[in-house]
Amino acid sequence: MLLTTAVALPALAQDNNVTDDEVNEIARDVYCPVCESTPLDVCQTQACADWRELIRTKLAEGQSKQEIFDYFGRQYGDGVLANPPRRGISLVMLWILPVVVILLGALLFSVAMRRLSAVPASAEGTAVFTDAPAVQTKQNTPLAADDYLTRIEDELGKKDE
Repeated sequence: MLLTTAVALPALAQDNNVTDDEVNEIARDVYCPVCESTPLDVCQTQACADWRELIRTKLAEGQSKQEIFDYFGRQYGDGVLANPPRRGISLVMLWILPVVVILLGALLFSVAMRRLSAVPASAEGTAVFTDAPAVQTKQNTPLAADDYLTRIEDELGKKDE
């Protein structure tokens, strides 16, 4: 009986060797199943307390950090992991698609800015932005900005006389 107790004591003591820091090291990379975007190490819900105890038990059993992450990913989906694995649909949705969308948005923004800043060759020398309505000659072509201003000055000069 004494020999059995001597053999069992180290195994029981090993279960208690898992510190809160070791549990929290893993828990900070697993999200709460109840609270949105809250890591287990800071969440105060009962579900998170249960999951932290599950992590403690698995560490006491000798499982590695990656094995515990794999367990949570299999049981609850990759959404509970802070760093989901880069495979399958999660590779496309979480890693490739955001980069493609950002690059495409930057390209479209760049093209739009170039089009806005470019002055068309045919509009060069014409009044593009004025408060007055466009004045056109009999030939139905816009007047140059200088011609328009000269004509206004002439009209104002006639009223003063």
